[in-house]
Amino acid sequence: MSDAPETLFALVAGATETAGIDGISAAGADPALMAHTPSADAEILAYGRPVRAPVVPVSPSGCPTPAVVTRAVRERVGFESIVVDAGLAEPTGAPTVDVGASRGGDVRDPEPVPDAGRVFADARRFGSDLPADRLALAETVPGGTTTAMGVLAALGERPAVSSSLPENPLALKREVVREGLAASDLERGDLAGQPTDAVRRMGDPVLAAVAGLAVGALEAGTGVLLAGGTQLATAGALVRHAGLAVDLELATTSFVAGDDSADVRALAADNDVALTVTDPGFERRDDHPAMAAYLAGEAKEGVGMGGALALAEEAGVEMSAVRDAIAAVYDRVTGEAAP
Repeated sequence: MSDAPETLFALVAGATETAGIDGISAAGADPALMAHTPSADAEILAYGRPVRAPVVPVSPSGCPTPAVVTRAVRERVGFESIVVDAGLAEPTGAPTVDVGASRGGDVRDPEPVPDAGRVFADARRFGSDLPADRLALAETVPGGTTTAMGVLAALGERPAVSSSLPENPLALKREVVREGLAASDLERGDLAGQPTDAVRRMGDPVLAAVAGLAVGALEAGTGVLLAGGTQLATAGALVRHAGLAVDLELATTSFVAGDDSADVRALAADNDVALTVTDPGFERRDDHPAMAAYLAGEAKEGVGMGGALALAEEAGVEMSAVRDAIAAVYDRVTGEAAP
């Protein structure tokens, strides 16, 4: 038996109009249905399949949402989960905790998250009261790596972000962030030490909620595992800019860690965040469409995939068993039997 701490897995789900910028995100095969992606992700985590959302989130090439991986691990490990509504654009059938967030605006707006301070405060209170030894924090928000880059710029941190696309559209993201800084009358680093203002003027509501949950939990003595890639590393930066110097972990996938366009290792090190990288060994099932798509560079992370894989390793679950579970969940959510 594992003596690992009891972990509560919290998926923070929301939306930002930044996702509507052409070429920014692969979180949905049809842009018109992208707004349903976080809602469907929440349902897959909670129930193992979409129940109300009218779509199974897939990329334009058919790569399924990382929620499939996280749900597969949950079925093997058995961790408890909650979903936090941080500005969902569409309703979800999953039970949610509301932190009073509205859908985020375009990062090129002067104030894309006007309620960032209140969302952070509500999430902080909630995080401080959660009955768990450790809180694993995950996100689902299309366009979130671009808003993360905006927040990092406002804080004066390394602008290192990954992408759900095989080729990271960094030039586009940098231009969008430049326009956002100009619209908000900011220079890089102007909001160092002001985390909620950085989110209010350059971020998305999911980052406000994740940072608030993390700060509240840490202040209450609960361990925090940031389950994800560069967006969760950005949340770690927000925690540090809020003045907390306690231990903080980030667990991501080998796909993000191996992405040369996004230096998650350096971003974590900059903010004294301990990094765990888990390789699910998908090359051993490269005949499976989902695993082949990840190997080709799609998705890479999201819905706490890296954190879930780390929890599987911690619990002593073999990655071969995780891969089998992924195939089973994939069949269930897509209605298609894979090789």
